[in-house]
Amino acid sequence: MAGGGVTLFRIRGIRIAVDYSWFVVLFLIIFWLSSSYRDALNLPNGSTEPYLLAVASATLFFASILLHELGHAFVARRHGIGVSGITLWMFGGFARLEKDSDTPGTEFKIAIAGPLVTAAIVLVCFGAFLLMAGSGQLSHAALTQSSTRVSGAALVVGWLGGINLFVLVFNLVPAFPLDGGRVARAIAWWRTGSRNSGTRFAATLGEWFGLFLIAAGLGYFLAYRGDFISGVWLAFVGFILRGAAKAAIAQTDVTSRIEGISVADVMDRDPVAIPEGASIEQALDEYFLRYRSPWFPVVDTAQRFIGLVDRGAADNVPAVERTSSVVSDVLARDSGSLTIMEDEPLESVLGNEALRRLGALIATDADGHIRGVLTIDAIGKALRPVAPGSADTNL
Repeated sequence: MAGGGVTLFRIRGIRIAVDYSWFVVLFLIIFWLSSSYRDALNLPNGSTEPYLLAVASATLFFASILLHELGHAFVARRHGIGVSGITLWMFGGFARLEKDSDTPGTEFKIAIAGPLVTAAIVLVCFGAFLLMAGSGQLSHAALTQSSTRVSGAALVVGWLGGINLFVLVFNLVPAFPLDGGRVARAIAWWRTGSRNSGTRFAATLGEWFGLFLIAAGLGYFLAYRGDFISGVWLAFVGFILRGAAKAAIAQTDVTSRIEGISVADVMDRDPVAIPEGASIEQALDEYFLRYRSPWFPVVDTAQRFIGLVDRGAADNVPAVERTSSVVSDVLARDSGSLTIMEDEPLESVLGNEALRRLGALIATDADGHIRGVLTIDAIGKALRPVAPGSADTNL
């Protein structure tokens, strides 16, 4: 889903997109708010002001969700984790990180960044409302009650503060995959020294919280049959959260098999690399035709990894120019997403987006020199000896 939807724009290279489900929720919010605003402001049915205020509110709400996700994204980037995109969808938004955190401290900082941004939005909105209308009507505006006696602008600001307060409280519930659950995972990871133990702990909380929401939603539906949407929606959110938590627990069953294994333990220690000064003709003849690989890492004069060159890019160079053109002219330079440190735990790279896309990652030392290549096949071999159905497990 993150790769689909409609691209809106980019912020510092991060793709901002909306999933198609987002348009449904946008319509529902505008429809619901326009009616609530009309009652709160005591406006006639033909007035366009409630619709304009509802559109403004929905736009600002999703802008606040985007700021929340950008909080995660910018902190991740500060810690060397690439962000391929942010997608807004029916349940809010999510940032797709190119790899997992390597320490519990990094995990904690990334997880808490979004709620901190949301908390700041809540304070700004409530502060602005107090300046515009005073404290007496704050709760009425936040809940869009019909007894509200404030301006349309103040009503929007009050509602925006209230909905973001709800998002903040909900997100801080210590249940994976919510932000609070990721914070809980970071703390458990720090206390136990095991990423898997931390994930299993937080995901178990997420399973139970999802089950609670399902029960609460069904109970609400039975108690208030006139409010069908709220009960079903709550149960549906619980179903999604519980499914994500169960998937995380299932993943720990896989990653536990390679816990304690580092990248250096399974990588290919003799990778073939092309010098950046090699001609395209040399690259084709001496590397692509000889080794039959679709791509090769490229190194500079100091043997540091600088990017990849693939067969297609080399083939696209006209034949008459292949002796004068060099590999550095056509390589895809690395921004940091294609490399991992050789001493990283193997389990930390399983969620790496570049690994899924390319099928391999370049292992380097602290100075950027290539130490090996980690492939999906190598990870599969690391898992295979203890996978269910193997000779060891059948004894």
